[in-house]
Amino acid sequence: MQTFFRYNWMVREEWYKWCEDLPEEELLKPRIGGVGGILKTLFHIADVEWSWIMVMQGKPDFQEDFAGFSSLEKVRELDARFRPEVESFVLGWNEGLERKTFADTKKDGSVVTYAWGEIMRHVIAHEIHHIGQLSVWAREAGKQPPSANVIGKGLMDSLPGRA
Repeated sequence: MQTFFRYNWMVREEWYKWCEDLPEEELLKPRIGGVGGILKTLFHIADVEWSWIMVMQGKPDFQEDFAGFSSLEKVRELDARFRPEVESFVLGWNEGLERKTFADTKKDGSVVTYAWGEIMRHVIAHEIHHIGQLSVWAREAGKQPPSANVIGKGLMDSLPGRA
């Protein structure tokens, strides 16, 4: 679990760096699919990750609108503000949390129960999905996207027998 969160954070940082060379109008340009644009998608990724971690723990959810974070610097600052709490939760993950449950009350009043392990994997897959969308938009803008390859990122370097 921790490996793929670290992977997502690493790739997200690469996207932030990639965005530094893009004009603001390109970052904010409405796009087809996803949440509608490069910067909105990066905001959404950080928001969803943090929100799920908070609600699982019974803490208040983030309720801010993208309008207040419509620059690369502000999205990065928000992510940096969220990351320590998310990382602490992820690093404290253990097998005993896999089947712990979260009950979600839907707008119609129905209740759906999810296992924490399922939510954590959803958060991982959610970001990977949106990174694919960002990659398509990067190519539409005529730029090479950061690599989404897991291999070569050094994620397993701390394993025994690895140099």
